[in-house]
Amino acid sequence: MNWAFDATTLLWALPLTFTCGWLASRLDVRQWRRSEQQAPKAYFRGLNFLLNEQQDQAIDAFIEAVQHDPETSELHFALGNLFRRRGDYDRAVRVHEHLLARSDLSQADRQRAQHGLAMDFLKAGLLDRAESALRKLDGTPYATEAQLALLTIFERSRDWVQAIDTASKLEGGNRGSFQSRSAHYHCELAAQALHTSQPDQAKQHLEIAKTLSPQAARPSIALANVYAAAGDDDKALTLLLNLANATPHIVPLLCTQLVQLANKCQAQDRVLALLQFADNVAPSIDVTQAMSALQPQATTALFESHLNRQASLAAVAYVLADNNRTHTETTEALTKAMTSAITKAAAPLTRYRCAACGFEAKTYFWQCPGCQGWETFPARRVEEL
Repeated sequence: MNWAFDATTLLWALPLTFTCGWLASRLDVRQWRRSEQQAPKAYFRGLNFLLNEQQDQAIDAFIEAVQHDPETSELHFALGNLFRRRGDYDRAVRVHEHLLARSDLSQADRQRAQHGLAMDFLKAGLLDRAESALRKLDGTPYATEAQLALLTIFERSRDWVQAIDTASKLEGGNRGSFQSRSAHYHCELAAQALHTSQPDQAKQHLEIAKTLSPQAARPSIALANVYAAAGDDDKALTLLLNLANATPHIVPLLCTQLVQLANKCQAQDRVLALLQFADNVAPSIDVTQAMSALQPQATTALFESHLNRQASLAAVAYVLADNNRTHTETTEALTKAMTSAITKAAAPLTRYRCAACGFEAKTYFWQCPGCQGWETFPARRVEEL
């Protein structure tokens, strides 16, 4: 009797168990399908917001998608990048730190998350934490980008020693040459050495800078200043003359030093010849003023020539000021040249400017030719705004 009861119970219990299991599986499948459908919808909705430059709505949609599928790393990366672009660096850091804390993350995604975390710190201005995060990218596909970011950090923090070391690591790569930048770093170290009264150390850095970038002007200019400060005017002048001959376009920056050294070394003729050559190549108010300092009697002719070749309000102002204090004669030709320079320089100020798009025109327009707006031009000219 007991055996019959047990068999009967088993007969109806088995189908019932099967039915319950089937219903449970159907419920799980439906829930899984519903979740899978909701996640892509949220993802594509976020993508649509992103394409329409609606970052806040895109972030909300991606957060919803992440909640439906928390294991998807790509959505986390998208969220982290969006937070960083919006300036929400704390949330971007949390997203990337969450990714790095996952044990199931692939090596490639882990490196990618580390790079994202470093960029978060860098954009937030947390340079120490950014440096630490960037150093962990050595030996990864992001190594070069990390070195470039580190170079930026060292420049901003004025850590020139580490900047030189980083630039040497980048040299020879696919990002071009960094020798010119390294030369500037050595010049900065030379300036620091001079500030602490270490001229010999400054000379060493400047000589290295000249070797790294032979055509660079800054090392020679700084080295000439060091020689001049030590009383070696002849050596300083020779250095500047060689630089001027090698790079004529840099002469305007040398004019003040050249005039001072020319007077000290009795080398006015040599310097004047150099200045005249540079003036013929490309007129410059600095060169004209330097020639005037070496030839005071020729000031009027020099500025007349300059104004005839290049309309310059700075030259006009210099002539008017010099006329009041010294010997400059305002001849008819010079007056004409100054008038022409003033007229040319003032021409852009007599235009009308559209308040909507900034389009400028000599005549007034009721409809802007630039943005097609109506009555967008103020009645006053640019100078009067």
